[in-house]
Amino acid sequence: MELTTTPSMEGKKITRYCGVVAGEAVLGANIFKDMFASVRDIVGGRSGTYENELRKARQIALDELSEQARELGANAVVGIDLDYEVLGEKNGMLMVSASGTAVVIEG
Repeated sequence: MELTTTPSMEGKKITRYCGVVAGEAVLGANIFKDMFASVRDIVGGRSGTYENELRKARQIALDELSEQARELGANAVVGIDLDYEVLGEKNGMLMVSASGTAVVIEG
């Protein structure tokens, strides 16, 4: 499955539009991760824990999107948009959503 944020793929022709597809991932960050991340933020470092959680959530959302596209008979998804949201009473959950257009390409 080819995935791109652009509306087309250079050198390839879209022969069929299969529909809009989406994938979501919601991950909770536990209290120990939160505590260590806030310590890192205080000293000005990067929060590797949150970066890893973001990568994991993004991959889950893209995998879901790809699976939906496959079910529609597509071999690519174009125009992918990724959105990130923090959810929960104390912002303890992270949601990543991906959406795009499933297509059949050749070339």
